[in-house]
Amino acid sequence: MLFNLKEAIEILERTPKTLEAMLSGLTSDWLQSNEGEDTWNVAEVVDHLIECDKTNWIPRMESILNDEEMKHFPPFDRFSLLNGQESKTIKQALQEFASLREHNVTKLKERYTSDRLLNLRGIHPEFGEVKLRELLATWVVHDLTHISQIVRVMAKRYQTDVGPWEAYLSILKNK
Repeated sequence: MLFNLKEAIEILERTPKTLEAMLSGLTSDWLQSNEGEDTWNVAEVVDHLIECDKTNWIPRMESILNDEEMKHFPPFDRFSLLNGQESKTIKQALQEFASLREHNVTKLKERYTSDRLLNLRGIHPEFGEVKLRELLATWVVHDLTHISQIVRVMAKRYQTDVGPWEAYLSILKNK
């Protein structure tokens, strides 16, 4: 299956709405639970998505599209959310994410003028040469990965409470 921008945008536009529907109005017990030491809670996953939309996807896309020759991607710290950022409510975080995402999808639509751009390349600090199509596909799968992570973290909050049904609940077996 080849990357399709229209399909990608279908997911990118829905992620903030999905998270809003899932997380708005939940108690802090749901939002602060995690899977143990060195794992993220639900609120931290949302903060990570915000940081990615601020400093990862569009800057790297711009790096690929703005240069005649391949250029190294701007740095991105996947764990910057853990560096004591100001605390915000989940409602504020979801609103910020939705606003950033709307801006970024608009920017993507403006800059993506032809399928020929999909094979343009940039240099990732860990992977080396990567294509725009790979970056954009990763953005979509990254969203889906973190939605899955949020659901898994929330399910594991009741792992011991489900009793013998745990045997039938595959979400409780994955980490």
